[in-house]
Amino acid sequence: MLKHAEIWHAIDMLAHEHGLSVSGLARAAGLDATTFNKSKRTTAKGKQRWPSTESIAKILRATGAGMGEFMSYMGDGTGAYRNVPLIGFAQAGAAGYFDNAGYPTGGSWDEIPFPGVSDPHAYALEISGDSMQPVYREGDTVIVSPGSSVRRGDRVVVRTLKGEVMAKVLRRQSAKRIELTSINPDYPDHELALEDVDWIARIVWSSQ
Repeated sequence: MLKHAEIWHAIDMLAHEHGLSVSGLARAAGLDATTFNKSKRTTAKGKQRWPSTESIAKILRATGAGMGEFMSYMGDGTGAYRNVPLIGFAQAGAAGYFDNAGYPTGGSWDEIPFPGVSDPHAYALEISGDSMQPVYREGDTVIVSPGSSVRRGDRVVVRTLKGEVMAKVLRRQSAKRIELTSINPDYPDHELALEDVDWIARIVWSSQ
């Protein structure tokens, strides 16, 4: 599980590595200069305040850093890090990259460091195309956890037996069918018979 301090440490290190103060990093990303100030990291009552996914995406774009670089800054050297496979959408739809349980197999892919992933079968999936906009854009990376339970309302990656791979929102799952809502309203929703589904896995993190 990602820790509050690790996320903020990564932001501090990203700013430092790119020759910026945290205020300068915020301004470069088009954010309020105080967005990442230490005073903003907890409330007056001491409750932890987390940076938004949107703000992280903006500082990555502003610095040209990838998620792998950002993740490498997390922690103080004592956290649990491991490399996870980085798989493209085209690879995800091809034969030979996953076993029957939806776990990545083989070793012909790149890897990125990622902290706090308890699922040993977790992997990173690089988004391509515009079917997941505006939530996921071309080049964004999502962390997929085949071992995590999937519930209604979760963002998921689904692979059909025909090799079609899609990122959707799980609207409903019955004993025979799953209903999926498209993230991009320009694309249709899907209903699939479970017998036509190769695997379904939950998205647990994204770089967008």
